[in-house]
Amino acid sequence: MSNYIRWFKEIGIEDVPLVGGKNASLGEMYRELSPQGIKVPNGFAVTAEAYRDGLSQAGAWDELKAIMDGLDPDDVDDLARRGAKARAIIYGAPLVDSLAEQIIDAYAQLQQEYGDDLSLAVRSSATAEDLPTASFAGQQETYLNISGNEHLLDACRRCFASLFTDRAIHYRIDNGFDHFKVALSIGIMKMVRSDLDASGVMFSLDTETGFRDVVFITGAYGLGENVVQGAVEPDEFYVHKPTFETGHRAVLRRHLGSKKIKMIYATGESRAMTKNVPVPETDRQRYCLSDDDVLTLADYAIKVEKHYSEKAGEHRPMDMEWARDGIDGQLYMVQARPETVESQKQGKVLRQYHLKQQGEILARGYAVGTKIATGHARYIADVAHLDEFKPGEVLVADTTTPDWEPVMKTAAAIVTNRGGRTCHAAIVARELGIPAVVGCDNATDSISNGEMVTVSCAGGDEGRVYRGELDFEIIETDLSDLPRPRTKIMINLGNPDMAFSTSFLPNDGVGLARLEFIINEYIKAHPMALLHPERIADTSVRQALETLIYGYAGGRDYFVRRLSEGVGTIAAAFWPKPVVVRMSDFKTNEYATLLGGADFEPKEDNPMIGFRGAARYTHPAYAEGFALECAAMKRVRDEMGLTNVKLMIPFCRRVEEGERVLQAMADHGLQRGENGLEIYVMCEIPNNVILIDEFAKLFDGFSIGSNDLTQLTLGVDRDSEIVSFDFDERDPGVKQMIRLAVEGARRNRRHSGLCGQAPSDYPEMAEFLVEIGIDSMSLNPDTVLATTRHILEVEKKR
Repeated sequence: MSNYIRWFKEIGIEDVPLVGGKNASLGEMYRELSPQGIKVPNGFAVTAEAYRDGLSQAGAWDELKAIMDGLDPDDVDDLARRGAKARAIIYGAPLVDSLAEQIIDAYAQLQQEYGDDLSLAVRSSATAEDLPTASFAGQQETYLNISGNEHLLDACRRCFASLFTDRAIHYRIDNGFDHFKVALSIGIMKMVRSDLDASGVMFSLDTETGFRDVVFITGAYGLGENVVQGAVEPDEFYVHKPTFETGHRAVLRRHLGSKKIKMIYATGESRAMTKNVPVPETDRQRYCLSDDDVLTLADYAIKVEKHYSEKAGEHRPMDMEWARDGIDGQLYMVQARPETVESQKQGKVLRQYHLKQQGEILARGYAVGTKIATGHARYIADVAHLDEFKPGEVLVADTTTPDWEPVMKTAAAIVTNRGGRTCHAAIVARELGIPAVVGCDNATDSISNGEMVTVSCAGGDEGRVYRGELDFEIIETDLSDLPRPRTKIMINLGNPDMAFSTSFLPNDGVGLARLEFIINEYIKAHPMALLHPERIADTSVRQALETLIYGYAGGRDYFVRRLSEGVGTIAAAFWPKPVVVRMSDFKTNEYATLLGGADFEPKEDNPMIGFRGAARYTHPAYAEGFALECAAMKRVRDEMGLTNVKLMIPFCRRVEEGERVLQAMADHGLQRGENGLEIYVMCEIPNNVILIDEFAKLFDGFSIGSNDLTQLTLGVDRDSEIVSFDFDERDPGVKQMIRLAVEGARRNRRHSGLCGQAPSDYPEMAEFLVEIGIDSMSLNPDTVLATTRHILEVEKKR
């Protein structure tokens, strides 16, 4: 009598032919990683041999082959008919001799371990799934919350039959797998009761850019099916692996998903059924995971990736599923497989997409990938209407499921109302290499059927759908033979959403990370308004502030966390290269536009040379706001461990002002020299150049702001259109100022850099900077490659 049962402790990753990819991975984790503290539910596998022997015993092979013979996978109706026949044959075949008895005996052993009220997850595991080059995710069926012998055996027969779901048939044909060389194993394991808590998906890299130094975690309440299929917008979390492994336990960044529904079990059914129910508003407004939970999962992910990489003999990013049991409160790993998209990309060719036009935005959501595509929009309401879709169109839907894959692979792009970055539509779009915008909420209403649209994922985390066909370009750069110039080439960057993708550009770090973008886009409120809402005259503004900080301990906590997560993301993206963060440099008119700002800002005739930069930091009107900025930077460096962050003071008019600001920073825990902290100053006022030897005693480096230095050297208000013709960084007087600044910095053994527009806009300015021996120049991302090549040519001639 054959033994068709293998316990998880008896199998490992090498047993894919015996028990399929999913079970082999579960066995590997249970056997090898449980001792490292990773919780994996125990269970057993029904071997693929049981599937083959059962069909042989029933004499079903010839009939199955006849059904599949001559199939056109793109004929949706034909595929459905043949798939249904194949499944009926397999479901109708009796389980092979003694298999039922072996399953029931093993079930009884699991009950001894977990208790008589144990419920089971019954999961399909194909012998060709979870390979490094093809995921097979979601192609076969899973049955949850199964209890009782008869229900268990019925679920097993249904799993066997699911090897011939329409989507599985199509997927095998697309990937060149023989239907009859693939067999099905079944995993039977303790059911993690995430219906009473939360579950989700995580990756050991960033799914959109392939950036490998983070763990990306998504989660929502209830069973994980909603996250996987994209029926819900989940919470998102990132953890930075290098600093985590040095003992810094901090969440890098978080995004609160709407989590409108959760999937739970329906009661009173003969077979386990599920249903979606609304999530209470209070639960929607809080994260489904605490920071401690996120860090536990990150620890799991790092250990899993390390283990599988060691087994493979190469770095192997992983795609994982987790669930928290609402009864025992424990976090479990329930699946791990190789990530099959970003990790498979070869070569050093950088491909960048740029929109050359702007247009009316019809929908916004999560960007999947970094590409742009155009096509006619085609709304598909459900599977019954898939035959209406034409290749090359943009698929617009509420959500997608694996049954949609035959048409998804012919789409130019995908747009959905629901879902997050790890939903079904997002996963398939990545595999196909097409852009997708998911979680738009209203795409099916705002995009007209048949209209031409442009789908852009080239602008960071937010994907956009524009009306009409907009012009865009694709820039391909071979980075494999691009040498590094002697002059350091750094990047100007303020948008954390672009940090991971921008980090792939050849660079020496970030020369200017502006806080203004983060405060505008992520915080949206004036820091003093967050601290003193009682001083705001307009009650509607006070209400808006309360809404903004909901879920945080207060306005201070909100500002510090949001700012530190934004800066931390940029610092993590470029770790361990230096990231120079400039403290806030809003003018009063700009600060006044922030929520609540009008109650705290004076009105100035010329804000450009008014109450800005260093002057604000110790002034009673803003000192508390500066303290918040310092608290955020201290959190980035101390708690997150991102000590590659250097700080920079803008618009410091006088030496005494610099001394006051440095003392205030020290009072707030940012002591120059402590924990390697370097503090730079912007060199953008003629006095900074004239007294550079004195400023050099206070600061570790100078970053020349060519815009303000030009303005103040030539006496030209760069906000005035009337005299803008006289604004020119190439003026001999401005160039002399820059030369004196570089020479002064060198004389004092201080770093010199330039972070203005000049070298990006004018090749001759880049040439001039190289000639005078500047240490670095910081460029806008879109000019890095061209300017790097130009500087290499200039350096050759020297």
